[in-house]
Amino acid sequence: MSYEDKVLTCRDCGADFIFTAGEQAFYAEKGLMNEPTRCRDCRRRRKQRNSGNAGGMERQMYDTFCSTCGAPTQVPFKPTGRKPVYCRECMAANRRASFR
Repeated sequence: MSYEDKVLTCRDCGADFIFTAGEQAFYAEKGLMNEPTRCRDCRRRRKQRNSGNAGGMERQMYDTFCSTCGAPTQVPFKPTGRKPVYCRECMAANRRASFR
């Protein structure tokens, strides 16, 4: 199939951007049916914002203790006590053990 560059309008900032023929071929190869709705800069900003660390915002961390060794640790979720919580070292050891 032959593709030609298209001019699209960003839904966030309203700027025109080019959806290149190469990008269209990539989308088709990956089975993506919809054209992009945001320009490259707005996609990047949205991705940073959604990563939880954009704009200098720190990710909420909770203090708790490792269920295995009892060491103090921090986790990015509020522990409920229903499931064990591990420090980095114990989590790594659990992962290594599960692959044996």
